[in-house]
Amino acid sequence: MKVAYLGPAASFTHSAASKAFPYGEMQAKNTIPDCIMAIEKEEVDVAVVPIENTIEGSVNVTLDYLFHFSKVPVVAEIVLPISQHLMVHPENKTAWKSVQKVMSHPQALAQCHTFLQAELYGTEQEVTPSTAYAAKYVSEHPEELLAAIAPRMASERYGLEIVQEDAQDLELNQTRFFVLSRIPIEIPLIKEEEKTTLTFLLPQNLPGALHKILSTFAWRNIDMSRIESRPLKTSLGEYFFFVDLLSAGKSQLVANAVEEIELIGGEVRNLGTYHVYRLAKD
Repeated sequence: MKVAYLGPAASFTHSAASKAFPYGEMQAKNTIPDCIMAIEKEEVDVAVVPIENTIEGSVNVTLDYLFHFSKVPVVAEIVLPISQHLMVHPENKTAWKSVQKVMSHPQALAQCHTFLQAELYGTEQEVTPSTAYAAKYVSEHPEELLAAIAPRMASERYGLEIVQEDAQDLELNQTRFFVLSRIPIEIPLIKEEEKTTLTFLLPQNLPGALHKILSTFAWRNIDMSRIESRPLKTSLGEYFFFVDLLSAGKSQLVANAVEEIELIGGEVRNLGTYHVYRLAKD
């Protein structure tokens, strides 16, 4: 089984993917869109992409690509505890407070905002495609005074020294990952709650349209665990919506709610019904 993940090796996505598919053939991709397009083009059997973080919220590029480009269903959700560590090349261990640049994925930099302001105020921050990419770059450029924010797995793989553990703003920091696949999958972890993820467009020229749509879930006692809006990218003020529903034992009720939304003029797509798998902190 070929599994696409946001690389390079030792990224958080790699950690989630390898624990969910320990016998899979891991294929690192440079960007989240690359992961999604790889599964769309049937180059891989499974794609694992980040969808939401405790501190920084939704990963917008994932939401946009799932809505605009993906037709592959969501078949699982993996929840990974996130510990962000500041790391440097061993040659620069004693001078880490004098680094000229801190490199990482934009979500990781944002998750460590308080630490960076307190300990490395004014230091340049450079955005990289992933945390592991930053760690790999720092390891390959010892002559530059650089630091990376990345997982422990990256420090071990690329031979870096962790100089500050748990630099994230919140101790209970987690990231949700969606697993996309056309084929049945088996994940050797404990299944937890069942969810269904829908996207929808509001009916045109209908007062209280969002309220009417959400009411289709409320009066059926279908709990929502999340709702998110994103620009439709057609004209200003037009949006599409993501909603996660706790759907265990309520598949027919969800189907009835979708039918009602369509009857009032909304456009709905079911991205998938799936179980949640939570990983323990390393």
